[in-house]
Amino acid sequence: MMKKKLLVLLGIVTVTAQLGGCGAKASDAVTADVSANYTTTESVAMDGMADYSEAKVVEEELDWNTEEYDKVEEKGFIAVANQPLSTFSADVDTASYSNIRRMIEDGYSLEDIPKGAVRIEEMLNYFSYDYKLPEGEEPFGVTTVMGDCPWNENAKLLQIGLKTEAIDFSEAPDSNFVFLLDVSGSMNDADKLPLLQKSFALLAEQLSEKDRVSIVTYAGSDEIILEGAKGSETKKIVDAIESLEADGGTNGSAGIETAYSLAEEYFIEGGNNRVILATDGDLNLGVTSESDLEELISEKKESGIFLSVLGFGTGNIKDNKMETLADCGNGNYAYIDSFGEAKKVLVEELGATMVTVAKDVKLQVEFNPVYVKGYRLLGYENRALTTEEFDDDTKDAGEIGAGHTVTALYEVIPVDSEQEIPKTDLKYQDSSASTGVENGEWMTLKIRYKEPEKEESKLCEYPISENAYTREPNQDFYFAAAVAEFGLLLRDSEYKGESSFENIASLLKLANTQEDEYKDEFAYLVRKLARDAE
Repeated sequence: MMKKKLLVLLGIVTVTAQLGGCGAKASDAVTADVSANYTTTESVAMDGMADYSEAKVVEEELDWNTEEYDKVEEKGFIAVANQPLSTFSADVDTASYSNIRRMIEDGYSLEDIPKGAVRIEEMLNYFSYDYKLPEGEEPFGVTTVMGDCPWNENAKLLQIGLKTEAIDFSEAPDSNFVFLLDVSGSMNDADKLPLLQKSFALLAEQLSEKDRVSIVTYAGSDEIILEGAKGSETKKIVDAIESLEADGGTNGSAGIETAYSLAEEYFIEGGNNRVILATDGDLNLGVTSESDLEELISEKKESGIFLSVLGFGTGNIKDNKMETLADCGNGNYAYIDSFGEAKKVLVEELGATMVTVAKDVKLQVEFNPVYVKGYRLLGYENRALTTEEFDDDTKDAGEIGAGHTVTALYEVIPVDSEQEIPKTDLKYQDSSASTGVENGEWMTLKIRYKEPEKEESKLCEYPISENAYTREPNQDFYFAAAVAEFGLLLRDSEYKGESSFENIASLLKLANTQEDEYKDEFAYLVRKLARDAE
């Protein structure tokens, strides 16, 4: 766990007392042993009467971590005979991976990493893959590959990949951005406000004449620092950002109200209207609970304004609240642990982070009981939808930006597998279904999405046959499998099977990570944690 060093001052204090009327002399001394803890090296006055004759400073390490994560309720295997449909919302958040990277770099052990911080879908979606590009009118290309599951010999592993066309941000629609920046006292660390300022200065350099920028800060109260500036006024924007100082409480809800009000005032029809919230999530004034924040931000998204949430800091980050805000605000959530990560999110992937090409994206896989006995979706626990919600256009789902990839993995148990899948016998269901038998359809993938400014969804269907299976999958398959297996180890998952660091290392060799700096960094993190676990 993260440690805060506490300075312990031990000393013998000689106190010169003025004791009038008690028979004592001014020169009489009272000696006392004093043990006191201080979080800084400030001197102690004791009304001017203390004289330190001996002192020693000792460093002690104490646990000091108030980070918050929602509990992940891992899903088990599901019998196709009972539930042939698996439905979930798309997710392009990446915060879980960069947060875990920060923990490993800070020396966390395998046991120290909070299980709730491990969201396998966000780990998978942090990386880019060589998926098919869109064709025709559809906003994304779809890739499906099935191979043997590395940690479960009784299962196949199905990889589903979606990819949108990347754009140069200079060619994106005109943008109306409101930077909503947390300047409360909890942001007064080097990895919070100072890193935030550098990150947003970097973003400001990517903007142009066609863009508009407003800046709202919040602490105990909210304040408008800049209003409707042109994106080309880089110095003006950067100067406003660099002038910020951290102090006071955290009334995030007041800032949200003001930010959305400004975004509506400068709304660009057909443009990219977005609030970019930067915070450690430690909201302690105004609306503070997850449920109330969800209600607030769900109401605000109806204005047609999207939301990006950027998390900063260590020790007291409120991951649960930041994820809630992004999920309910038609947005995405990234965690900025370094200037390098800021460059990735706000420069290299700016189009994906800031420009939505498809909203309320839902995926549904229908498994054919003729070929498949059971299945298990890896991750997406907090993105699960009911069968009925897939066709319900009022049900919120995930947004996909320009140049985004979305990856989902299923453990698939074939009908001839030795693995038992508990099921309930159903009296009225026809178990002799033959649809899809002729052409070997194991399953069908359905995707429902809306265009950014529309409220009616479109449906796409992709049959997945036995031809998707291969004994020698490509490098993307091996890498995604390695990331998922690492997630299973971090969670100490009930379904980790034969997962091991050695197995992950073998997969990464097949993935040839040296060609991608981010994938190569992942391989380094695996090696580091493996060494520490020995």
